[in-house]
Amino acid sequence: MKNDFLPISRQDMERRGWSQLDFLFVSGDAYVDHPSFGPAIICRLLEKQGYRVGMIAQPDWRSTADFKKLGKPRLGVLVSAGNLDSMLNKYTAAKKIRSKDNYSPGGRAGCRPDRATIVYGNRIRELWKDVPLIIGGIEASLRRFAHYDYWSDKIRRSILIDSRADLLVYGMGEKQIKEIAAQLAAGIKAGDIHSVQGTCYLTDTLDTVWDYVEVPDYEAICRDKTKFAAAFQVQYLEQDPVRGKRIVQNHGETYVVQNPPALPLTTAEMDEIYELPFQRTYHPVYEAAGGVPAIQEVKFSLVSHRGCFGGCSFCAIVSHQGRMIQSRSLDSIIKEAKILTSLPDFKGYIHDVGGPTANFRLPACQEQTERGTCRNRQCLYPEPCRNLKADHADYLQLLRILRNLPGVKKVFVRSGLRYDYLLAAKDDVFLRELCQYHVSGQLKVAPEHVSAKVTRLMGKAGKDVYLKFMKAYQQVNRELGKEQYLVPYFMSSHPGAGLREAVELAEFIRDLNYHPEQVQDFIPTPGSLSTCMYYTGLNPLTGEKVYVAKEPHEKRLQRALMQYRDPKNYSLVYEALEKANRQDLIGFGPKCLIRPRVRAGEKPFSRQRHKQRPTAKAGKKRK
Repeated sequence: MKNDFLPISRQDMERRGWSQLDFLFVSGDAYVDHPSFGPAIICRLLEKQGYRVGMIAQPDWRSTADFKKLGKPRLGVLVSAGNLDSMLNKYTAAKKIRSKDNYSPGGRAGCRPDRATIVYGNRIRELWKDVPLIIGGIEASLRRFAHYDYWSDKIRRSILIDSRADLLVYGMGEKQIKEIAAQLAAGIKAGDIHSVQGTCYLTDTLDTVWDYVEVPDYEAICRDKTKFAAAFQVQYLEQDPVRGKRIVQNHGETYVVQNPPALPLTTAEMDEIYELPFQRTYHPVYEAAGGVPAIQEVKFSLVSHRGCFGGCSFCAIVSHQGRMIQSRSLDSIIKEAKILTSLPDFKGYIHDVGGPTANFRLPACQEQTERGTCRNRQCLYPEPCRNLKADHADYLQLLRILRNLPGVKKVFVRSGLRYDYLLAAKDDVFLRELCQYHVSGQLKVAPEHVSAKVTRLMGKAGKDVYLKFMKAYQQVNRELGKEQYLVPYFMSSHPGAGLREAVELAEFIRDLNYHPEQVQDFIPTPGSLSTCMYYTGLNPLTGEKVYVAKEPHEKRLQRALMQYRDPKNYSLVYEALEKANRQDLIGFGPKCLIRPRVRAGEKPFSRQRHKQRPTAKAGKKRK
């Protein structure tokens, strides 16, 4: 049968001559058949294995009607909340409802329930009590143990229990789903599938569980934050497919058992996945609503690898994709690029080439492949490891080939780029070609903060490294005769950041002559090291106490300091400077952030809004 979208209706099944599905996939996102969308990858992979797969996207969760429209599947139901945690997708850092959902038709909000995996799972159980139910995706992956939920401000049980599922797939899921499907097809009951790496299951007894470490139970971590930190420490340190142990956590009358993470995909396996017959766009049923906005960022982008050894504390990549880099072959990426150039709406621009971190194309070191990632050491922090192989040769070769393909005008690098890794290279060849060919006037990077106290807890390089990179970036652009800018991302209210640290960041922004239009508040998403610090006030890896800004007003003060030039923030900035005992920054001097308050009867100071100016001007504009 020719390449087509997966069935979403009975009519689609009938056209294929199917009376029953093998697997039904229920997704919290609209159906976009593209390799940047997890549900599409899993479904296409199962399809290649010979299974009959159908998709129910964004069902009405208020009844079971939508869930049964494709009938009861023969082998199982797969459930995912979508590409984002459903709570993060719906709510801001201030716990306000977002006005837009890029993963829904027309960007319409409200198309999925809170905690979608749990709600969908329970609807499935209402329909079919005996059908194998497997949950996955990032929401399930990061909530696999008892976890802190920021939006309810409490500890919640493992999502495996609350969703009433048989199995939980954590991580990216391809290896796991192939093995699970094969066992189900062989007649093995879902409740007996206990050996698949990268999965969690429930058991009433530990008699058949071996080589495991048990972490504090659900009741204990609810009572004692130090127990929560202790449990997280083990979960974090054992997150390795080579050396990681099985982890057990008691939840009353049952145990959650996590098998070690799935082994990294080989290059051949990565190539197989990204060469599956995707339609590369959203399903036509969404056309009338204006399509699905999320496709715009990825339609003309290329995934070159997975995984990240950057080790940022606030990032969930470590717990989901892992620290080991898994790369596609150059041939596979180039083949996909040629497909992009053949699409009718391709305008000559490849928007991005990368992964979680664009310039991590190769493993950090050979030792990772053989022995796993280091248990108590990061690759880049506090400084690059002596075993780190800072090599951009393969990535450069890829970019050179892509930019010379017929029909390609420009290839951009827009996904996260680690400048500390770039600086660890032996020469500036990559930086020079990056500036010459792959920057669209602005290069966005993420120092996140400048206070040593905060960047240490973030696991990020300090401000001196950023300034060194900024200088190198400016120098290269001057030599190239280009006028290009650095646009840094900063984060407010991360654990460790009080008002003094926020003022330090504001001063740095002032010295850069940078006027950020948007700033990011730290959001404690499940599964991250920073979230553990936020909830417990402890660094689980060291036991040290950590200051955490939890009061909404203090968060507003920190955020306002980052945008101190905005007249709407004047009162907040004034209050923050007073509380931080930094009245020296209120005045008329060149280092002052704001002017004094206007006295009664005096003419108000001008508070004209400043236009956004990029921070690091690099070179002169060519005539």
